[in-house]
Amino acid sequence: MAALGLGWSGAVNAQDAELPDDQPQDDGSDPESLYLSATLPAILVSGSRSEDLEANRFTGSSTTVTRDDIASRQVRDVAEVLRDVPGVAVSSVAGQTQVRLRGAEANQVLILVDGIEVSDPFAGEFDIGTLQAEIGSRVEVLRGPQSALYGSDAIGGVIAYQSASGRDLSGFAARIEGGTNDTINGSARLGIDGVNWDAALSATVVSTDGEPNARGGMRDIGRDSYTVSGKGSVELAPGFSLRAAGRYVKTEGDFNDSDFDTAAPTFGLIIDSPGTRFENDAIYGLVGARIETLDGGWTHDLSAQIADIDRDTFNAFGRSSGSEGERFKVSYVSAFKLADAHSLTFAADWERERFRNNDPFGFASATRQQIENVGLVGEYRYSGERFDLSAAIRHDINDRFADETTFRVGAGYRITESTRLRASAGSGIKNPGFFELFGFFDGLFIGNEDLTPEKSASWEVGVDQDFASGDVRVSATYFNAELDDEIFTTFPAPDFIATPANRDTQSTQSGVEFSLGADLGGGFSLNAAYAFLDAEEGGISEVRRPESIASAALNWIASDDTASATLIIRHNGETEDLAFTDPSFVPVRETLDDYTLVNIAAEVKLTESLRAFGRIENLLDERYEQVFSFVSPGRTVLVGLSAQF
Repeated sequence: MAALGLGWSGAVNAQDAELPDDQPQDDGSDPESLYLSATLPAILVSGSRSEDLEANRFTGSSTTVTRDDIASRQVRDVAEVLRDVPGVAVSSVAGQTQVRLRGAEANQVLILVDGIEVSDPFAGEFDIGTLQAEIGSRVEVLRGPQSALYGSDAIGGVIAYQSASGRDLSGFAARIEGGTNDTINGSARLGIDGVNWDAALSATVVSTDGEPNARGGMRDIGRDSYTVSGKGSVELAPGFSLRAAGRYVKTEGDFNDSDFDTAAPTFGLIIDSPGTRFENDAIYGLVGARIETLDGGWTHDLSAQIADIDRDTFNAFGRSSGSEGERFKVSYVSAFKLADAHSLTFAADWERERFRNNDPFGFASATRQQIENVGLVGEYRYSGERFDLSAAIRHDINDRFADETTFRVGAGYRITESTRLRASAGSGIKNPGFFELFGFFDGLFIGNEDLTPEKSASWEVGVDQDFASGDVRVSATYFNAELDDEIFTTFPAPDFIATPANRDTQSTQSGVEFSLGADLGGGFSLNAAYAFLDAEEGGISEVRRPESIASAALNWIASDDTASATLIIRHNGETEDLAFTDPSFVPVRETLDDYTLVNIAAEVKLTESLRAFGRIENLLDERYEQVFSFVSPGRTVLVGLSAQF
């Protein structure tokens, strides 16, 4: 049965759950959703290894950014809309956009794209700035450790991006826009479906000449990103189906270097660096199938996925560095429903990561290294009328590190029809990356093959409260986490050459998260989020983690759907960062000012198939830095047309 039970991973399969034709596939009504709807509970694809899960039964903290949210806010870079999710901190510079959940590092957040792990095995994390929002896409964010389900990288949580399938959004749709900084963006998709099959093909381009990102700089920092993706599924026989998904992403862009002249007044600052640029090429794929037995009571899934990422940087004289990262993963998931309210799941993952430093000068070792890991997962779920319970345990067998066991337990109880309490606890791990283990450039960054994985433990409690017959929903969560064996960069005397090590001290993260979703009537809706974070290491605040982050989005839609408008306000509090402005290259701490961004977007219906739209980003032309000495973009204006048939 297992041999015949070729099935895709439950984390991928769940997004194609069939819903009535007159219902939206995702309406975001989870406990901390960005968009409320009274018609249908939201579905979490990534909340379980075996099946799609109603978000109002999830025992942790989740947020769904629906396709309506992405469309109304005219999101092009997925990283931007994540700023509206409580507990998420985004820091972006040319060539690297990082996202942190609840104070965890960027490489401690698992990113899934159509169920595929997309982090670069070489760098140990994913540059989320390369992820463009396709027409009809949606995003899930699970906060808190999910290593019991997914293994390494999920200490802070999971961000799951899903493109629309042919069944989710059929027909042809396209958009094109242009504006400030010679920006031209475009996207097109075709979705088709039949009784037992569906397919979708999408292409997206984001291109801009940019503007200077150095203090007082004159060099524009441009970027071009191209994405082609496809997915499809077919039911060959009742209870037996196949599916596939693929994606190619190419990103080219400029960046500036730091001034390394210790005698210069700009030493350690970002300065105009003509000729410096980068190229990223990434190929992702997944194939699999699924078989259902016992009238759907017992399912078997087997999937295989790949990720192949190449990155090169260039200076005025040619290629200056490069890296290669590959991942091959096979997953088997068997899920059994004991009764209507009980389910048991077993999953097994085999994963091999390979990486190589493709240095053109021979300053670093070009030996191809690899790590293999086997993960065994057990998951139990109970869903009652008022009470929900979940428990998961995972044992990882790694050929380089000691075996690790992680867990997650959670419970939710609906006190009344409008009040639900929830609590969960769990642990997580993060394995060291290539450059941490083996170094980057000899004489500049020395690797440490004796590093051990980072380990965390955390817990949270929360409440979800409805008012006004469900038109208003408020959620509040308190969380507490501890991280051991954190990997950090040391600069030991007398040479002060950078090398990583595991900390002997403990990092702590705690805070509160609030979200509000309200249907105000008259076509108006309001969504707001606020998070307070206390993240410290040895009593010192962690860098690039603002203590306070807040956002609010006010949306209006005309009753006849002829026009809409959205006002978005985002605030980042003061944050600490590291600056290499000391000749010893030992970093010093700098405080970055808080900033508030205002965006406005609007759309007008011209015909049944054609719409005109426009938006202004950073309306008040705020000048701010997300990372020390990197100046972020000022006001931009874009207008465009969209069509759907």
